[in-house]
Amino acid sequence: MERVNPDAHLEKRGAMKRIMLIRHGQTDWNLEERWQGNTDVPLNAEGLMQARAVAARLKKDRVTAVYSSDLMRAKVTADVIAEAHGLTAQGDPRWRELNLGVFQGLTWHEIKARYPKEVERMHTNYMGYATPKGESRQSMQDRAYASLLEIVAREPDASQTAIVSHGGTIRVVLLRLFQEQQIEKRSISNTSVTTMETDGQTWRLIKFADTSHLISAKDHESL
Repeated sequence: MERVNPDAHLEKRGAMKRIMLIRHGQTDWNLEERWQGNTDVPLNAEGLMQARAVAARLKKDRVTAVYSSDLMRAKVTADVIAEAHGLTAQGDPRWRELNLGVFQGLTWHEIKARYPKEVERMHTNYMGYATPKGESRQSMQDRAYASLLEIVAREPDASQTAIVSHGGTIRVVLLRLFQEQQIEKRSISNTSVTTMETDGQTWRLIKFADTSHLISAKDHESL
């Protein structure tokens, strides 16, 4: 999938740059299916294993820069990846997960039971709705997309940049770039790697939410 970048004026066409959007490793709240939002929940033991597995997988890609959300679960995942490449991860709060306000810490069942009207509003206005005490997906998309364009402009031709963020944040950035892919309904698992390339004018989606490194890690553990 290739799409013309509507912000092409920000950078002239050059050699392709590769961007890898990586979701953080697993947390206990992921296991409990609690909506984390921007609550600073740490990785659990499985999440650390996943971070090591994705770092090992990315060694062959010669990552040249690592950026991440400043929330612990993303930062630690990014630090593991960066260390494997002799780099230092650069934190940016614009890559944080959506501020879910009153929904944070609750399961989907609890949210539907306590806030049925808010759930209905969210379903009818996916991008524009802001939860009470929270923010809209449009706001999250705007901040993360602005950071993405800055990174693309900053990194040199033929660079391979890893950005560690969150499922919701990655999803809305991809929706901005590849609207026709029905990305809203596709799963973005922990430490999945979504690979894109850009020359500053067009974006190509190379692979969506790949988790093959986790299968390989599990197979290795069973030997």
